[in-house]
Amino acid sequence: MQPLRHFVRVLVLASLAGILPAESALSAPKDTEAELLSRIARETDQVRKAKLQIRLARIKLAEAIAASERSGIEGSHKMLHAYLEQVKNAWATLQRTGRPAHKKPQGFKELDIALREDSRFIDNLRRRVSFLDREPVEKIAAEVEQLRAEVLKALFPPVEAKK
Repeated sequence: MQPLRHFVRVLVLASLAGILPAESALSAPKDTEAELLSRIARETDQVRKAKLQIRLARIKLAEAIAASERSGIEGSHKMLHAYLEQVKNAWATLQRTGRPAHKKPQGFKELDIALREDSRFIDNLRRRVSFLDREPVEKIAAEVEQLRAEVLKALFPPVEAKK
């Protein structure tokens, strides 16, 4: 059992380092957190600001996964909440634009794609933690799915039935 556990850890670390292509999307950002925060503060275009917030959220999620590997799930709770805060900020920023997402999807599409990919990473994290430690991760996963449903509803509004 121990060699299998070691192999899984090596795979996770390799994926976080960007060695494996399937997980490289999570570790791909070349930006630093400080640089992104600075750019977000300066950015006046709300769509570009939301895209930067999405990238910052991805960094927070990568840090949460790395923290769970280093110090267990307790170490990643703070980063998971920081991740969730950033994706919510991105959604709020996009909503403030007042643009109809179904007509001008820039930013909204990127948020949907990021949330879908991040859901996979969060689900993988949930599977790696013990059953007793899953509740906080499951809450974050549920909030991410709820947020994604809102984004999809904005992108694909219901068509009113014609009489």
